[in-house]
Amino acid sequence: MAGKVVCVTGAGGFVGSWLVKILLTKNYIVHGTVRNPLDGKYAHLKSLEKASENLKLFKADLLDYESLRAAIAGCDGVFHAASPVPSGSVELIEPAVNGTLNVLKACREVNVKRVVYVSSVSALCMMPNRPDRPLDETFWSDQEFCRKNNDWYCLSKTQAESEAWEFSKRNGIDFVSVCPTLIIGPLLQSTVNASSLIIIKLLRDGYEEIENRLWLIIDVRDLAEALILVYEKPEANGRYICVSHEIRTKDMVDILKKKFPDYKYPKKYIEPKGVFSATSEKLQGLGWSYRPLEETLVDTVENYAQNGLLTKT
Repeated sequence: MAGKVVCVTGAGGFVGSWLVKILLTKNYIVHGTVRNPLDGKYAHLKSLEKASENLKLFKADLLDYESLRAAIAGCDGVFHAASPVPSGSVELIEPAVNGTLNVLKACREVNVKRVVYVSSVSALCMMPNRPDRPLDETFWSDQEFCRKNNDWYCLSKTQAESEAWEFSKRNGIDFVSVCPTLIIGPLLQSTVNASSLIIIKLLRDGYEEIENRLWLIIDVRDLAEALILVYEKPEANGRYICVSHEIRTKDMVDILKKKFPDYKYPKKYIEPKGVFSATSEKLQGLGWSYRPLEETLVDTVENYAQNGLLTKT
């Protein structure tokens, strides 16, 4: 696949940036969509190895079909990584759903060979009566349950992926989706994304008490490799959960304390009432592997510290 031309939507984001970086190292030519290529916050993309010759940034908006079409034209494949930021607002549904459909319409028009969509475990886990077994690719979040709970992010991811599958099947688009869990890892971009902020607050805010929840973690670098793997493997099909490690809050804090003793860690832990787990068995069947949890945690915290995002006690 080296030398092929691909488009990455949301190229300046947490996942998009790492995806672009690794694609460039694999000799892909990359079209990256961003809000404004002249904005200094995308300087990290332009400084990537091979970016000067193999990366072209396009000004695009998910709700502007023509801008997406211009970026996707001439591409063999598309990685749809752009996604509205998690929030408590119903307003994120339109860009998630209609933006994804706009990407797929452009892919249909220019005859893209394969589309890889970055969904979320949020599209699998929200339901009133979750079965007592690990989540797998057959699970779907209950959209009405999401509405009742005002969980607009889960609803947006569920609805967007569901409608993307329906559109792709109707139009003969080779479509694969990857559903990551909590994504952490070193930042390439200058802004702090929502999932990174969760870990930053864990080390910075000095919680008096916190839920001893079960974290389902995936390293952003391993996720990027998974996305490329399902793009390159002809036999890849359907949905793929992407998770590498499961760990309780207290156990994760214990690991971090040994390496980084000088942060404001939580003082007390409350046991949660319900937890769920998930499996990446299907993805591993394609040959996907991942790095150790401690490597992810250490690389993440060291990166945050270098970027001035943490304050020691």
